[in-house]
Amino acid sequence: MAHKATQLGISGWVRNRPDGAVEALIAGEVAAVEEMARLCRRGPRLAEVSSIDEDVADPPEDYGFRLLG
Repeated sequence: MAHKATQLGISGWVRNRPDGAVEALIAGEVAAVEEMARLCRRGPRLAEVSSIDEDVADPPEDYGFRLLG
């Protein structure tokens, strides 16, 4: 996900939550954010995406995309 986010010029972060969910903040050009959201809905090859909740948030202060622990 981080590699694709960087390719798309997305800023933000992604992290695994203790409950097994994945949380992400993605910010960038509308088309890039929409593409990243589409990829998240599909998920990685071995993942099962059951739902996605979307909300509007302030963009990150730093440029770039990070994996948080």
